[in-house]
Order: sequence, then structure tokens, then C-alpha cells
Amino acid sequence: MISAMEFTVEKKDNYALIEVQAEKLDSNIAPNLKSELVVLNAEGVKNIILNLTHTRYCDSSGLSSILVANRLCKNAQGKLVLCNLQDGVKKLIAISQLDSILSMATTIEEATTLI
Repeated sequence: MISAMEFTVEKKDNYALIEVQAEKLDSNIAPNLKSELVVLNAEGVKNIILNLTHTRYCDSSGLSSILVANRLCKNAQGKLVLCNLQDGVKKLIAISQLDSILSMATTIEEATTLI
């Protein structure tokens, strides 16, 4: 398991679980998250579950990192699933009209069934 201050990465059999530890997924964290996503993709990880339990706020750079994850997974014929979304983050995704593009689940268990 890889652990940065902002997030943890746990590799499972057929997916990687990334848990964002920060309350804000913003320009302070997004670049590191994007780098980690690219590394996971290069290592052959196709499916990613992004657990946002602790994240109450997300800005455009945070949203951008989520979209990078989505694109990397799609290009690898895999899937990105977001789970445990807080209301503020859910609203941002809905306002951005990304709720039709992104897969979302209520729990990690539900997310694993979507993969």
C-alpha cells in the first residue's frame, strides 16, 4: 500500500483502491493524484475505485484529476468508480453534467460489483 499525506493507494486483485484523505480535492492535491493515476496505469491497473469519504470540497483541478482517472481507465478497457461521495462533490459533478459519464457507488462494496 502506498500512502501519501493526501491519499492512500491499495492494490487489489483486479483494481486499485484510492482513498483521498483530504477534505479538499483541489490544486494542492490534484497534481499528485494525477501522477499516481498515470503510474498505476503504466503498471497495468485498469480498474480504479476512488473513495471520497473524507472529501467535502472539489474544485476544477480536482475534477480534472477525476476525469484523467476516467480516461486512463477507459483507454485501458477498465473502469473508474467513485464512491462515498459527499453532497458538495455530488452537486459539483451534477452541475458539470458529468454524472452521466462517471460511475458512482454508495459504498466500496457496491463499487467493486460495478467493476
